[in-house]
Amino acid sequence: MTTAEAVATAAPPWRGGFGRLWSAAIVSRFGDALRTAALPLLAASLTDDPLLIASVTACGYLPWLLFGLLGGAVADRVDQRRAMWGVDLVRGALMAGFAVAVGLGEASIALLILLAFVLTTLQTLFDNAATALLPSVVDRRELGSANARLMTGQQIAGGLVAAPLVPLLLVLGVAMPHAVNAVTYGLAALLIFLLRAGAPERAPRRTGSTLRAEIAEGLRFLARDRTLRGLCLATTLCNVGMSALIATLVLHVTGWLGAGNGGYALTLTAFGVGSVAGGLLAKRLARLTGRVRAMFLAGTVQIGSLVVLGSVRELGAAVGCLGVFGAMNMVWNVQQATLTQERAPRDMLGRISSAFRTLALAGAPLGALLGGAAAAGWGLNAPALLTAGLFVLAIASLGPLIN
Repeated sequence: MTTAEAVATAAPPWRGGFGRLWSAAIVSRFGDALRTAALPLLAASLTDDPLLIASVTACGYLPWLLFGLLGGAVADRVDQRRAMWGVDLVRGALMAGFAVAVGLGEASIALLILLAFVLTTLQTLFDNAATALLPSVVDRRELGSANARLMTGQQIAGGLVAAPLVPLLLVLGVAMPHAVNAVTYGLAALLIFLLRAGAPERAPRRTGSTLRAEIAEGLRFLARDRTLRGLCLATTLCNVGMSALIATLVLHVTGWLGAGNGGYALTLTAFGVGSVAGGLLAKRLARLTGRVRAMFLAGTVQIGSLVVLGSVRELGAAVGCLGVFGAMNMVWNVQQATLTQERAPRDMLGRISSAFRTLALAGAPLGALLGGAAAAGWGLNAPALLTAGLFVLAIASLGPLIN
């Protein structure tokens, strides 16, 4: 892909399909963030077993590894819009039932684990369908701006608005965050139902074609495409590092920096604010440098931020580093999603994006373990430096892709 092709971009109109899709994504992310913040608190009130509490979070990863590829293949077979609103209706019904159980005092840790697993399993279809649907809603030259607006809006709704509301909702009742989440799923389903988007042109499916064969076709395309293959490797390495950092960040801030819970909250807020700024920067940076170069630059800046984070024992430095890190993380994510949508055939986008996402997420559990081992063996600041090393490898893998 040439630089000229990479930077061709325009802003999608808010009225019409993109506005409805954006609104549905924001509402859904808001509800998800409420649940994500409230479930660990509910789990801690039900058990003091750290393994059981961690299992609730772990179930947010496991379905992607088990069903992510299947979700992508199904998304390429069905009407993506119908799949999305249908999934949200089911998720809304599940959350409404769960809210009733919590309100009646009938929730258990087993129910929480089952709910997290089922919701994330449904999410594998929803997210892959959403990725494949966007090119049907906006023009090709609008993809970069559309992705930036979607991701920035989701970051604001989930990272900056929803989480602080959880304590207020809990004052009204322990079931309230989950009830609101159920309502957001219903509203998102309605918005997607009202969306009008043309179905992607699909080649006739071969007689006797199976989901397994179609999944393999998506994997082969990803393996053959030099740019997507390199991006997938780089993103996987970054995800391993991110997991190592996130899993131990609370120890870094409260232990190594001695900044307490308030300092930890401040660093998370800085990351969220930085992510919003990165969403505003992503399109401009891509226009100046091209998408792959923008990712290369973002990763290089992140390496510097991680080195400072792991070397300077000051809360102010950590807050600044995580703000910059969050901004560059958003720049990376916008370019990666847009490149995937630009390079993948429309009728295979669900399978290719699911293969990319599944492979990239596969290293996340390993990263968390590496971060814990590094913190235990070399000090609480070691995971930040380990993450910097992994990002160096990721950036090196992008080098051959720059024209």
